[in-house]
Amino acid sequence: MAILSDLDLLNYIRSGRLLIEPFEESTVRENGVDLRIGGAVARMKNIGRPLDTRSDDVEEFYTIEQSSSFIINPKEHVLLHTKEYIRLPVDLMGFVNLRSSYARVGLSIPPTIIDANFEGQLTIELVGGDFPVKLYENDRFIHVVFAKLTSPVERPYRGKYQGQRGIRLPSFK
Repeated sequence: MAILSDLDLLNYIRSGRLLIEPFEESTVRENGVDLRIGGAVARMKNIGRPLDTRSDDVEEFYTIEQSSSFIINPKEHVLLHTKEYIRLPVDLMGFVNLRSSYARVGLSIPPTIIDANFEGQLTIELVGGDFPVKLYENDRFIHVVFAKLTSPVERPYRGKYQGQRGIRLPSFK
């Protein structure tokens, strides 16, 4: 596995092997691409009973808001999505990281991987820190490091989140 440099990333994007739409060349960094916050947030809510992953409809456990800015409250777990729609080829995967400026104010995301052949906007879980933080649509908030696999995957990603747009709530079926 090899991490792609800015030159490699631009070659993948310009050749159409890696799709990022909309694309701005300024988001390509030394060893990855920054992606921006989309226009919605899904807030997790406690409805007074456990979520049953085998039978419940998860929608009742979330409130989805459309806005150009969001306040993330202390220790709150939310789902955000990227503005960009991406499509990876069968020989690339991505490691998703929160940009360090956001981590430095206490925000965090769990380890997140983009599988080879994934296509769609990314849904990212974000966890609040010790004080409220206001975020804005279109701000660069995650950094994706792309790695070239030693060979194309034999079973490319074709899962339930393929082609997603906006926030995609979890699905256990």
